[in-house]
Amino acid sequence: MSLINTLIPSLARTPATVAAGRPADLANSVKPVYEISETTDAFGVTVQLPGVAKEDLEIMVEESEVRIVGRRSWKRPEGWTALHRETTDAPYELVLAHENAIDTEKIVAELRDGVLRVSLPKHEAIKPRKITVS
Repeated sequence: MSLINTLIPSLARTPATVAAGRPADLANSVKPVYEISETTDAFGVTVQLPGVAKEDLEIMVEESEVRIVGRRSWKRPEGWTALHRETTDAPYELVLAHENAIDTEKIVAELRDGVLRVSLPKHEAIKPRKITVS
């Protein structure tokens, strides 16, 4: 099964289409840098989330989407004034569509050094099979 047809960025989600009905803090979310890989047994998603703590991270699997939401907040010392700033406190959000090919009971996620690695095991029904000819 092709990765392109199975786990893809959800293109239908644009700020205009998702602002209604979403929490206000996600309306201006930032899409993180990510990579998708595939083995015969699972899809892998690696997401760069610098400054996001485990307790500020949520991974949700809905009918045909995997949603990763994280919030980065920079701690500033009392009386601190920025002279130049390129960092933001905006939340990260990544939404990936899938064709119900993921075994949601076996998903594993690990956050280490600002990098989130999520293993999305494939359902047995979509894994390649070798047929023995008798």
